[in-house]
Amino acid sequence: MIWVTRPYFRVMFVRKKKNKSGTVSVQVIEKRDGKSVLIKTIGSSTEDDQINKLIIEAKEYIAQFGGQQILQFEDEQLVVDSHFKALQSFRLIGPELLLGKIFDEIGFNQITDELFRHLVLTRLVYPVSKLKTTDYLYKYKSKIVDVERIYRYLDKLHSKQKELIQQISYAHTIGILGGKLSVVFYDVTTLYFESEQSDELRKTGFSKEGKHQHPQIVLGLLVSVRGYPLAYEIFEGNKFEGHTMLPVIDGFKARYKLNDLVVVADAGLLSNDNIEELQAKNYQYIIGARIKNEARQLQQQILKHKPGNGESICLQKDEHTRLIISYAQARAVKDATNRKRGMEKLERQIASGKLTKANINNRGYNKYLLLEDDMKISINKQKYEADAQWDGLKGYLTNTPLNKEEVMENYNELWQIEKAFRISKTDLRMRPIYHRVRRRIESHICIAFCAYKVYKELERQLGIKKAAWSVEKAIDICKTIYSVSIKTHLSETIHTRLYIEKPEQKLLLDLFKINFG
Repeated sequence: MIWVTRPYFRVMFVRKKKNKSGTVSVQVIEKRDGKSVLIKTIGSSTEDDQINKLIIEAKEYIAQFGGQQILQFEDEQLVVDSHFKALQSFRLIGPELLLGKIFDEIGFNQITDELFRHLVLTRLVYPVSKLKTTDYLYKYKSKIVDVERIYRYLDKLHSKQKELIQQISYAHTIGILGGKLSVVFYDVTTLYFESEQSDELRKTGFSKEGKHQHPQIVLGLLVSVRGYPLAYEIFEGNKFEGHTMLPVIDGFKARYKLNDLVVVADAGLLSNDNIEELQAKNYQYIIGARIKNEARQLQQQILKHKPGNGESICLQKDEHTRLIISYAQARAVKDATNRKRGMEKLERQIASGKLTKANINNRGYNKYLLLEDDMKISINKQKYEADAQWDGLKGYLTNTPLNKEEVMENYNELWQIEKAFRISKTDLRMRPIYHRVRRRIESHICIAFCAYKVYKELERQLGIKKAAWSVEKAIDICKTIYSVSIKTHLSETIHTRLYIEKPEQKLLLDLFKINFG
């Protein structure tokens, strides 16, 4: 017999009563004034397993309606069994609570397809192939999604939702920037494919990832100040990166009816054609300069007026363009070190006989190679030593009215776009790409674009809240937050609670004012 007390006045217990029919009834009895009063018959059975289950239900009944304390030792296995019997589900919920909240605040929930939400959030939490994404959704979200359904949705996203998605992202960015966009930053990267077969889009070309044998695409990305993504476009893998900038910027400007924009880009995108076209279309620009390629007269002015450490000068290149030159001792040390390493590598290659006439070009440190009369490859030491005078110097071309400090400050924001590429390729694993159809490649990039937008918004909010966590740490914490659902014998209602075991989990929920249940 199992006794349970109710505080102060009542004593309740579970009784097993043998019936004439051979069955055993399980009853809840209350002790009143020395008498046993039947409160409830839970049920009856002849089977031991069923009787044990009835005993568990009787104890749950007493606990539910009396708040009693158990006075005697109970069968531990029965208690464990009762808990597991009540358990309905144990699911990962943290990413939806945190990242889903950010997703909605941006406005991406205007895309009502549930699969869009799953693909974006999964890209942040478990960035894998579409096939493995289906495994993740099944294991952690209890969602059965066939990979062919994902492919069909990517087709729909490309044809009907891609433009709306970029408009939603743009509207949110404009909002957090105070309603004004005056400066945009542009750069390109390459994304390779796990395939050796080229086509009209996927072509071999100069790879920024060293995957020259793989077909690739060129990705152009436009971001705002502080690195919020604005627009993107993909190009053939062998397209010169300098020819990608104007199509992206022109399309962006026309789409959102923008007038005055300052375009900031790296020296790799510099060409006379680009400069002329930017000026013809009344763009203002800040572009990294290749100062050693400038006219001799301008080079002489640079070296003659070489600024001191941390200082800068401004030279007039032509009637439209100023050339700003800055100098940093730390940059000079880095330049000299890199040049020395390049020289040592060339010397090793010459000694091993790996270099031929074909290697004499202006690519990197190959510019120091020299073909002697006896057809031997050597190093032009004079040219190498002459380059030391340029160590530490950095140039910026601009036609803006900004002062030189503002020009350099804006140009230095380009690290944000480099960060965007790094995070997209590593944390979000945008590459390698396994798709081969252009529309699905573009949809894959679109999903990564949205995921990066959520990443940046989470980063912004963590900064506002002065949280000590990085975005990666916050995501790691949310990946440990689960929900537990149970159902008792008293009703068909399923009760769901968060399973919180660490202070950092509660702190994250409190920080973002996340309520559950």
